[in-house]
Amino acid sequence: MTDIQTAAGTAAVTGIANSGPTGAGEDDARRARVDVHHHYTAPEWLDWAERQEIVQRGNLPRWTQWDLGTALGMMDAAGIRTSVFTVAMLGRLQDPKVRKESAHVALQAAGDLAASHPGRFAFYTPLFLDSPELSMWSLTHGMDELGAVGVSVRTSVKGVYLGHPDQDRILAELNERSAVVSTHPMDVPGGGAELEGVPPFLCDFLMDTTRAAISLILNGTLDRYPDITFILPHGGGFLPYIAGRVEVFSDHLTPKVEPARVRDYLHRFYYDTAGPMSPSSTPSLLSTVDPSRILYGSDWPPTPAHLVTDVTAPALDNDPALDEQQRRCINRDNAHRLLPALVARR
Repeated sequence: MTDIQTAAGTAAVTGIANSGPTGAGEDDARRARVDVHHHYTAPEWLDWAERQEIVQRGNLPRWTQWDLGTALGMMDAAGIRTSVFTVAMLGRLQDPKVRKESAHVALQAAGDLAASHPGRFAFYTPLFLDSPELSMWSLTHGMDELGAVGVSVRTSVKGVYLGHPDQDRILAELNERSAVVSTHPMDVPGGGAELEGVPPFLCDFLMDTTRAAISLILNGTLDRYPDITFILPHGGGFLPYIAGRVEVFSDHLTPKVEPARVRDYLHRFYYDTAGPMSPSSTPSLLSTVDPSRILYGSDWPPTPAHLVTDVTAPALDNDPALDEQQRRCINRDNAHRLLPALVARR
C-alpha cells in the first residue's frame, strides 16, 4: 500500500475531525492548515536534470518523486489547505551557467504550480549562500516575477553558516524586502564521521539548525537586519532545549552575548512543528517562545504521508500543552499573519 493510500484510508476511518474535539465548525483550522514545510522536487526539473546527466531518477530517494495528485491527496487527508514549498534541486552543481539554468527550470515549474492552484500552493524562492549573484537573480525572478511569498536557504554551505559577513549583500537585500526566510539544515559539516545506523536527519539536522541560529545571533544578523524573519525548522532543533545553557554560558561565546538578550533573540525566530514537535518537545519550546511564533510544518514527502496523518498532525491537535486557540494559531493563523499573501490567494 502506498503512503497516500494509507493516508486516505486513515482519514476515512478515523477522520481529521477526530484529531481534536468534536463539534468543530467550518472554520476549524485543523481542516485548513497552512503547511510551511513542504518539499517540492519539480518533475520538470528532474526531466531537465536527467537530460543534463546530473541525476538518474532510479537512483534518487523516494521523496524526490513528487506528483500533483499524491500531494493534493496527502494535503486533503491531513487537513492542509495550503502548502508553502521549498524548491529542491539535487546535485552539487559548480558551473555558474548550469546552476542558473537549473534554478530557472525549477523556479518556472514552481511558479506555474502556484499560479495554477491558487490557495493550495505557494513557494519560497531559493537562495544560494555561496553565490550572491545567483541569489540576487533568484530573488528578483522568484519574488518579483513569479510571486514567491518568501525565500528558502540552507543553514550552512561548505561549513559556512547563515549569518556570516560574506553574506551581507544577500542579507541587506532580504532586509530591504522585509523577507520571510525559511531555513533548512544539512549534515553537520566538518564532522568527518557519521554514527553508523543513524541517519543525518535524526541528529545532525537538529544540530545544524541550532548552529545556524546561534550564528545569526553571534554575527549580529538579527540586530543589523531587523526586518528579516527567519523560520527555524523542526521546532528549532536543539535551541529551545539549550536556551538556558546559552544564557548561563553566554560570556563564553565569541563575541560575548548579554545573558538578558538571549531570550530576546530567541523570540525573534519562528519555529515550525516538522519533526514532530508534539507532544514531547512542546514544553521546551513553549518555555522559550510564545505560541504566536510557532507554525505548522509537515516535512512531506521526506516524512511519509501516513506519519503526517496518523502521527504528527493528531499529536499536535491533541497536545495537552496547547489550548484550542493556540492550536488554531499554529495550524493556520500565525502563518496567515506572517505571510499575508496567502490570505489574498485563498
